[in-house]
Amino acid sequence: MKDYSYDSRKYIISGAIIIVLLIYVARLYNLQIDSNDYKTKADSNAFYKKTIYPARGLMYDRNGKLIVYNKPSYDITFVPREIKAVDTLELCNTLGITVEDFNSRMERVRNKRYNPGYSTYTEQEFMTQLTGEEFAKFQEKLFRFPGFYVRKRSIREYNYEVAGVLLGDIGEVSQKTIDKEPYYKRGDYIGTQGIEASYEKILRGKKGTEVLLRDARGRIQGKYQGENLDTAAVRGKNLTLSIDIDLQELGERLMQGKIGSIVAIEPATGEILCMVSAPSYDPALLTGRQRGKNHSELSKDKSKPLLNRAIMGTYPPGSTFKTSQAAVFLQEGIVNEKTSFPCHGAFVFNKFRLGCHDHSTPIALAPAIATSCNAYFCWGLHKMFSSDKYNGTKDAMNRWRDHMVAMGFGYKLGVDLPGEVRGMIPNADFYTRHYGNYWRALTVISISIGQGEVTLTPLQIANLGATIANRGTYITPHIVKSIEGDTIDKEYTTHKKTLVDAEVYEKVIKGMRMAVTDGTCYAANIPGWEVCGKTGTAQNKGKDHSAFMGFAPMKDPKIAIAVYVENGGFGATYGVPIGSLLMELYLNGKLSEESEKKAKAIQEKAIYYGKDER
Repeated sequence: MKDYSYDSRKYIISGAIIIVLLIYVARLYNLQIDSNDYKTKADSNAFYKKTIYPARGLMYDRNGKLIVYNKPSYDITFVPREIKAVDTLELCNTLGITVEDFNSRMERVRNKRYNPGYSTYTEQEFMTQLTGEEFAKFQEKLFRFPGFYVRKRSIREYNYEVAGVLLGDIGEVSQKTIDKEPYYKRGDYIGTQGIEASYEKILRGKKGTEVLLRDARGRIQGKYQGENLDTAAVRGKNLTLSIDIDLQELGERLMQGKIGSIVAIEPATGEILCMVSAPSYDPALLTGRQRGKNHSELSKDKSKPLLNRAIMGTYPPGSTFKTSQAAVFLQEGIVNEKTSFPCHGAFVFNKFRLGCHDHSTPIALAPAIATSCNAYFCWGLHKMFSSDKYNGTKDAMNRWRDHMVAMGFGYKLGVDLPGEVRGMIPNADFYTRHYGNYWRALTVISISIGQGEVTLTPLQIANLGATIANRGTYITPHIVKSIEGDTIDKEYTTHKKTLVDAEVYEKVIKGMRMAVTDGTCYAANIPGWEVCGKTGTAQNKGKDHSAFMGFAPMKDPKIAIAVYVENGGFGATYGVPIGSLLMELYLNGKLSEESEKKAKAIQEKAIYYGKDER
């Protein structure tokens, strides 16, 4: 009888062999066709793909003066599997490092915790930012160090020792950024602060590649297929900034030994003419191999030089805020130009008292702005919150807030710099959460004079000046005037309108002009120019802050400015003279001999004396 069990085993064995063969074929297909792993390894044996880094875009001031440019720098890289019989001691002596440092660098490169993309086949970073002299010394002996290569880069160089926090800096890209953006590889540089960060994609350009052929021993034999496979690097685009570098230099000089900020804006365009945050630092400190050490020291400095106070610092605006209140009271019909309120050294209502200073009484709107009368604006807010035209105090409060928001307060203005904060403008719900339903005008009366819960950034105070100068409109403040070959964002050319009519602002301006001719801003007078201004003395736990907001000339204004000096006392002490000097330089192109003496005297007056004191 026929044995069918044999036939059954035959089919089973044949089927198993076929399955194994199919698995091998599939795996070979995957390795040779689908997967690039082996191809990559084979290519890395035969080719060396060298990254060509583009020149970063340059930066100019509004008058064409070169501020930021590039200078050559060199990195040393290596491919681990190509390092054979290298004289470590000679390499270290050539580079000016110790053998211990060499071993430490190698160990860190191999540590996948710090270097997740480590592979013996790929180029690794050994030492960065060699100077031209260091590179020349190493280049002479490069043939003795097989597996090591030189990569040409560039680092930032500065023509001026100012605007460090504004310009920003570049540093090595983080792994987190590499994971999010494939453009970057380990060892690449990226803008980390200021303009360098906000315009990174425009400034960085586009990397290129050079394909080089290796021999069997890994030595470079020249370009593969000539230059057919190479891609050229595309340099970054240049930026023309809106700042006037001479104005920036004067501002930083006047703020030496002080903590605070200066912001100047061209009202017609929203272009920022200068942005000073004090104390500042020389931007050159954050270049080269000392960048890490210097950055660490700056970050530990208690005076916080890395903080851009112009957009990150929030302060009570003090009496500079009274101009916005005057505009609201006029627009809402709460007062007119002739409306007068009493002031006998204070605002007094029943048992409530808020102090003021001696001046004539009763007082109308324009002289109230000129003399900075607290009582006038407290009466104005009290009258608004008790007016029958609103559906109660909460409704009046929210109408007040709507005006403030339309003027650019309480939210970010949208400046083209990283880190802007919004400040604080309260609404009815805010006070209800804190006081229940029992709050009234007297509860919040201090907001009428720029105190209490109200806080603004120096940029917002300067923008208030620009808005008044424009009679009720403003363009989002911005630091870049133009981009090479491109137009700037529409946001920076579009006018935004407040809820206040132009003729109302004319009445506010009348008071600001009076403040300069015969009021608290008398020191702001500039011969030949009609300056308008408003002082601010903002209460503080320690010594009051000194503030000034103004613009010039009164008709066809060219510059609006805000000065804020922490613990500087009265607005007329520091705010007014600093603002006046900057406006004079911008309008006249130079300072008079007398003004130069004033500038020197202000420069020599210090409110804090070192990085460990406030």
